[in-house]
Amino acid sequence: MSAAGKIEIGRDRLTLEQMKQVAAGTVTVSLSDDAVARMRKSNELVQQVIAVGDPVYGVNTGFGKFSEVRIDANDLSTLQTNLIRSHSCGVGPALDDNLVRMILIAKASSLSRGYSGCRPELAQMLIDFYNQDLLPVIPAHGSVGASGDLAPLSHMTLVMIGEGEATYGGETLSGVDALQAAGLQPIELGPKEGLSLINGTQVSTSLSVKAWLALNDLVVAADASAAWTLEGVAGLTSAFDARVHEIRGHSGAIASAERIRGHVENSQILSSEAASRRVQDPYAIRCAPQVHGTVRDVLANVRGMLETELNGVTDNPLVFPEQGDVISGGNFHAEPVAMVSDQLAIAGTDLASISERRTFLLTDPQISGLPAFLVEHGGLNSGFMIHHVTQAALVSACKTLAHPASVDSIPTSAGKEDHVSMATWAGYKANEIMDRAATVISIEMMAAAQAISLREPLQPGYGIQALQKELRTVVPKLDSDRYSKPDIDAAGQWLRERNWD
Repeated sequence: MSAAGKIEIGRDRLTLEQMKQVAAGTVTVSLSDDAVARMRKSNELVQQVIAVGDPVYGVNTGFGKFSEVRIDANDLSTLQTNLIRSHSCGVGPALDDNLVRMILIAKASSLSRGYSGCRPELAQMLIDFYNQDLLPVIPAHGSVGASGDLAPLSHMTLVMIGEGEATYGGETLSGVDALQAAGLQPIELGPKEGLSLINGTQVSTSLSVKAWLALNDLVVAADASAAWTLEGVAGLTSAFDARVHEIRGHSGAIASAERIRGHVENSQILSSEAASRRVQDPYAIRCAPQVHGTVRDVLANVRGMLETELNGVTDNPLVFPEQGDVISGGNFHAEPVAMVSDQLAIAGTDLASISERRTFLLTDPQISGLPAFLVEHGGLNSGFMIHHVTQAALVSACKTLAHPASVDSIPTSAGKEDHVSMATWAGYKANEIMDRAATVISIEMMAAAQAISLREPLQPGYGIQALQKELRTVVPKLDSDRYSKPDIDAAGQWLRERNWD
């Protein structure tokens, strides 16, 4: 286990919790002595292969369709530099700083295993970038998630050789200026080293990890919002009885039901006459543990695959110094990450979808028993009418974005790379979904809080009372129509920044 606030690459196994700290830039990272020794041994074998002169892909041959072209020994360093320059074809917005931090450490971790044939100085430089918060500017689009995340990782590597762009000290600088400002020197790439840096799934994986971390918070928030809505509509607690979920046996549903029960404990609203108007509640309330619980189970299943990928080697070719072998394989194919990201996207979409349905119930007087759209003097005031419309728009977008990317493949490199994963797009759109889902859930919380205010002096359970008090510090009760966007923005920011652990 790593010491608090420290990670030793090459010794510590990376976890999703550690990656959350990495993303925030709140840990110090170092390279273990064992990792240095492994990497030197691996690099020595590459030098031996060059001396013998046998063709080895990416060491003394061209790349992709040019893999049959032999490269002269005097040009091996130029080959690697040209690779990075030519493959820096990324487009679109730059990836967020928290993603770039994860990418740096994930790549350093992969190299530290000692199967990539490169010097330890490369992993150390990535770690130096992280520790000094020197962050390469990496465009979001340009990878198909096979042969590694070639384009985005090339933009990362450009900065290592003193080219490209990076942010440092709050400024965007040229690569060489950023290195100089941080007291670092550009590195000259040796044989295979450029390929080792860009042939891997670290961008796709980091995107998927970011989506996992967001959804892991959102499902806890969604349990709270479901309990809030349960109070708002004066619903029935019977569907959350532990016995109901224990006899089916899904651990996620058991956990969500327990959380919802905890939020509404000692509720005056749910023990009032208003809560006895129905025999059953609609599915969006009654089945919340089953839906939220499935999201929890997806998170649990996905954790193992992502942590395996974070700690694996996704390079090609692979260097096995103990046996003296250099083997071309396909570990760069990001299909495991693509399918995982698609699962997260689907889970996040359904979490948003059921939240929108609960908001609809809150605004319907036949269900809630409250004024239509949760506002007095309806007609003169529209209340939460268009808040719900905004939710509908966001959920519709989520449903479109949830179409699996991993079912798509477009052959590239003249057919040499004939099946690809689209993992980077899968991860990118999964994060788009999580952002929209966060807004949807925060709007449900606003509506539920309004319903609670309309039920005063009856009080909700202690858990919801506490949440109501917190939210009211940023979003006041709606007595009459006002400019709505600032409230939505404030509630969304509150949800995203709050610790839901």
